[in-house]
Amino acid sequence: MYSKPIFKRFIIFFSIAIIIFLFGLFPELVLSIYVKGFYPIISTCLRWISSLFPFALGDILYTLLILYLLRLVAKFFWRVKKKGWQKTDKLAIPIYILNTLLIFYISFKLLWGLNYSRPSITKQLNISDKKYDVKELVLLADYFIDKLNTLQPQISPKLNYDIKQLREKAVADYQDLALKNPFFKYNVPSVKPVINGWLISKIGIEGYYNPLSGEANVNMKLPAWVLPFVTCHEISHQMGVAREDEANLVAYLVGINSKDVNLQYSVNYNMLRYILFEIRFKSPEDYLKLKDKISPGVLANFKAENEFWAKYNGQMSSYMGVAFDKFLKLNNQKKGIKSYQNIVVWLWNIHGKELKKSESQSSVSPKD
Repeated sequence: MYSKPIFKRFIIFFSIAIIIFLFGLFPELVLSIYVKGFYPIISTCLRWISSLFPFALGDILYTLLILYLLRLVAKFFWRVKKKGWQKTDKLAIPIYILNTLLIFYISFKLLWGLNYSRPSITKQLNISDKKYDVKELVLLADYFIDKLNTLQPQISPKLNYDIKQLREKAVADYQDLALKNPFFKYNVPSVKPVINGWLISKIGIEGYYNPLSGEANVNMKLPAWVLPFVTCHEISHQMGVAREDEANLVAYLVGINSKDVNLQYSVNYNMLRYILFEIRFKSPEDYLKLKDKISPGVLANFKAENEFWAKYNGQMSSYMGVAFDKFLKLNNQKKGIKSYQNIVVWLWNIHGKELKKSESQSSVSPKD
């Protein structure tokens, strides 16, 4: 282990990392050069390669990477045991570790992470960020409850999906919506089930995007009525929508424009989860009143989903939640996990005018 070559590599990697960091400070530049230029090329290539494999290639790559790092650690300790601690190690080892971290940082940012620095997609989709009050939040909840109460009896009684069905349905809906808005254009699909559904469920993860392989990975152990939304959410990450709240928004817009009742139900069901969580926090009294309006069929789905997570969730999910919260904050999502709730603001701005108009019309008494 020689310090001079390692130090030279450190200077190179550090300089590249600084350039990438500074580049990320200019959202419009990121949008024009990275999001609309470099990223679509690299992500399409990655998806094409990973689509050739029937399993989650990214999971295998992560495993190999971990094994490689463990091998390096074992090799180092074996060398120390055999030859003793060298003087050059005092400087070389920290720099070697920093070089490894810098390689991970550069790779992550170039493969996908710079998408966190793009301007909010709500600007591209012309959706306002105007805040709501509690009364408006309750009005929004009423809308989604009515929607779900209507859709729930129409969904397939024995709803069951395999990954092929999920992929085909989601891709078709993205393509249909892309005819109206090119923002939703999605090429070369690569949607895979996670390899270890038990572990992923234990951690508390519904799905994830893998930057190494460009794959959208879905936890197929989830209840069937949750899966379509999760699939659309992960596909949005493949398209370069990095932020979780914005991925929820894209999945919702795809779902409500779908001709598939099961997909419509899935996205509306997941949106109601976020809305009820917000109301429960801001107005517990209204939460209890709204809960009574939810049909037995929808309540049964909520109960079954809670039972699913109760079956798997343990201390690990709490630890992973903290880690994910830190990860989001490091990537321009200052609210961390709480940023998921931004979707409620956008849902209000999508439906608010319509709901207020409907409310005002219903409050006007008919003339004699």
